[in-house]
Amino acid sequence: MARLWDLDLEAGPIYAQIVRGVERMLASGQMKPGDKLPSARELAAALKVNPNTVMHAYSQLEMAQITETRRGLGTFVREDVNVEGIRLRILQEAALRFWAEVQSLGLSLEEAQKALEQVSLNGQREA
Repeated sequence: MARLWDLDLEAGPIYAQIVRGVERMLASGQMKPGDKLPSARELAAALKVNPNTVMHAYSQLEMAQITETRRGLGTFVREDVNVEGIRLRILQEAALRFWAEVQSLGLSLEEAQKALEQVSLNGQREA
C-alpha cells in the first residue's frame, strides 16, 4: 500500500490526493480518531508543495467533518469521525470503477464475481 503522503502528478490535484490519503489511512486503521496531522508547513516541506495546497486539503477535511483545528495545537482527526462511513464510501467507489470496467468489456456479473474470487484467492496465497 502506498504511504499516506506519496503523490502522483497524474492522479489529480495535490490537495485532493492529501484528502484521499487521510481518508484511506483512517479506513485502513493506519490513522485513528484523535491523531494529530503534521502541520501544514511540515507537510508542505516534506511534499515540496506550497503550504497553501496543504491548507486547502486540511480545509476540505474540516468541512467534511473528518478533522478539526485546535487553535495553537494543530489539526486533529475528530474523535467522532465516521470511519465506517468513509470505509464504505471508498469501497463503493472502487466497486463502481470495477463494475464500469466489467461492463466496458461486455462481461457478466458471474464473470466479474469469478475474477474477484480469483484475485482474493491469489491474495490469500501471497499473504
